[in-house]
Amino acid sequence: MNTIESLGYLKGLIDGLEVKNESEAKIYKAIIEVIENIVDDIDDIYEEIDAVEEQVDEIDEALADVEDYLDDDCDCDCDCDCCEYELECPACGEAIVVDECTIEEGGIECPSCGEYLEFELSCDCEEDSDEE
Repeated sequence: MNTIESLGYLKGLIDGLEVKNESEAKIYKAIIEVIENIVDDIDDIYEEIDAVEEQVDEIDEALADVEDYLDDDCDCDCDCDCCEYELECPACGEAIVVDECTIEEGGIECPSCGEYLEFELSCDCEEDSDEE
């Protein structure tokens, strides 16, 4: 029996008791009214929880879309920093972190000294296949 059914049973029980003392009858009816208010409050809370769950689901979906968008920049299927490289500027010796896309573009300006750093990509995979 759920709470609402129990409340209905309790109301019927009190109505059927034919309480002779009017003071006791008022007390019982007041108790029932308080319980009804509590049940209504609980129902309101459940409705609010349902609404919050829907909002959280929407936020979760939106976040997944943002994560997918941000992950599209990386060609690998990992969540690590493997597509970032730390280099040392030959002019000032400052450490610079660059991503794979920056390297593929061919170069950047050093944020510390302004020297233009060029990157040259070479692939060992062709040499490996020639050796075999």
